[in-house]
Amino acid sequence: MNTLSRRGFLAASAAALAAAHLPRAVMAQAAAPLALSPETRTLDINGRAATVFGLAGPGGQGLVLDAGQRFQVDLTNNLDIGTIIHWHGQIPPNAQDGVPDLPMPMLKPGETRSYDFAPLAGTYWMHSHVPVQEMNLLAAPLIVRSAEDVAADRQEVTLFLHDFAFKTPEEVMAEISGGHGGGHGAGHGAGSGASPMQGMPMGGGMGMMQGMDHGAMGNMPMGDMAGMAGMAMDLNDYDWDAYLANDRTLSDPEVVQVERGGRIRLRVINAAAATVFWIDTGAAQARLVAADGHGVQPLSGTRFGLAMGQRLDLEIDLPNEGGTWPILALREGARERTGLILATPGADIRRIDILAEAEAPAFDTDLAQESRLVALNALPDRPVDRGQILMLGGTMQPYVWTINGAVWGQHRPIAARSGERVVLSFHNMSMMGHPMHLHGHVFQVVRLNGRAVSGALRDTVYVPPMSMVDIALDAGEAARWMLHCHHMPHLETGMMTEFAVSA
Repeated sequence: MNTLSRRGFLAASAAALAAAHLPRAVMAQAAAPLALSPETRTLDINGRAATVFGLAGPGGQGLVLDAGQRFQVDLTNNLDIGTIIHWHGQIPPNAQDGVPDLPMPMLKPGETRSYDFAPLAGTYWMHSHVPVQEMNLLAAPLIVRSAEDVAADRQEVTLFLHDFAFKTPEEVMAEISGGHGGGHGAGHGAGSGASPMQGMPMGGGMGMMQGMDHGAMGNMPMGDMAGMAGMAMDLNDYDWDAYLANDRTLSDPEVVQVERGGRIRLRVINAAAATVFWIDTGAAQARLVAADGHGVQPLSGTRFGLAMGQRLDLEIDLPNEGGTWPILALREGARERTGLILATPGADIRRIDILAEAEAPAFDTDLAQESRLVALNALPDRPVDRGQILMLGGTMQPYVWTINGAVWGQHRPIAARSGERVVLSFHNMSMMGHPMHLHGHVFQVVRLNGRAVSGALRDTVYVPPMSMVDIALDAGEAARWMLHCHHMPHLETGMMTEFAVSA
């Protein structure tokens, strides 16, 4: 999407030197807030026009911030409905976090709200915190470049992934839930103006968790947990009409011009509502160097997976020859794929079929990929002040997804005090994987199915069916922070609680 070579860096340095001699009035003007606006736009998806939402910044969809630049943004709602934007993975003051009525209301049509905080560097994104709006593509990349990014002689490419339906999100929800949808999470700002605290009846979504206490489940061997299921994993609960990479399908993919022998920093963002992807770099060897914006010890390979809400940074050294290098995103458990093509000038670009010859496997059911990720900057060692088990449950019929047996509105907050070292243990007792996202905090993966690891720093961790994942964090600002599954139909039907930090 954007490139910066050594030559570009030198030009930028010269521009910075020139800026140092600009009159103060001009400098003040240069530091004006960036304009960002939720809006309606039209995409061509396989030859058919589709009206979707988007987030328009100064240079197109999304924002790119330079090293050291503050997140100073004026957000203007250009939609004809209320909305609110969450800065996924960033740690703004709680009042700027972007959740309906927690504590700020949604922006009315035409309303502008200002944001100002020091951002974390890395690959991030931003999206509506109303699930049906995110399902309608109200999301965009948020790239915060580091000083190292600016100095490095490499080209930056962003791969932003979506799943898409021509039906409205409300119709999709009704289809997924067999008519049960839109109920439990509808209070979470689903365009109704309802308070997110509005409770809805649970409707028996405990599934296999019913009648078992948390201690029994926590002590159960994983083999017994898996045997207890007695049913197959549910990988995909909806067949979308298209899978998008930077708003395009493989029938008309983005072609990114690259140099022979160049180094690429590929920033991959899974903004899909309900699709896990494998990233396949094919003939181009890659190194995974960051997860959710945070550095990990480099991991070599050509196929890496990521769940909804997660990001991966891959470094690719291209051969010193002309040609094309397709970067494909394969839908978990299916043949559908999307992606973009890296191509040297004049290269022959061949069409890639939207369907692969074989189905891609399920993602990280044994946590093998997660177990290989090691943080470059681990949390400092200190005693744990507080531990909490979170049981992830739910059923397809009725379509209800729960945390500790409750939907949003009937939840009991997860309590902590600011400054405490907290360990949260996710126990997934359902037959679907859950990417669990915590607002306002960076956490470290410290235990996988009972085995200690010095895992990646993250904001979104994938918990496969019948698995246990422990995360450690230091509780931040005293406020109510959301903790939820980033599978949008699961969130829409209530799979959210709050991490309530007191002073």
